[in-house]
Amino acid sequence: MPPGTDYDHCCRPALDGEVWPATAEALMRSRYTAFVRGDDDHLFRTWHPRTRPADPGADPGIEWLGLTILTTTDGGAEDSTGTVHFRAYCRDHLGEQVLEEKSAFVRRAGRWMYLEALEN
Repeated sequence: MPPGTDYDHCCRPALDGEVWPATAEALMRSRYTAFVRGDDDHLFRTWHPRTRPADPGADPGIEWLGLTILTTTDGGAEDSTGTVHFRAYCRDHLGEQVLEEKSAFVRRAGRWMYLEALEN
């Protein structure tokens, strides 16, 4: 989805389970939104079972402020793997922070799943 796309057209259908994101970037955006909204169910469903922690839930002590996608490699409708390099801006008890990550995504049973953070 292009930046600035509203919730109903971007991520609500994915978080509500109506559709599965068609690309790795769309899944990344839906996962960010799940962190913002505290939607632990979506985070659980979209995290690959091989790497998913016991509690993949959002931290209620973090206020998410924005997401910038830096690059996307592969991760399209015809790919089996992809990476999304992003910056997520947040505020916690220490002040404003920036989380920068290059995330690996894989298809599992035809659906994109978050696999792991890669070294930048």
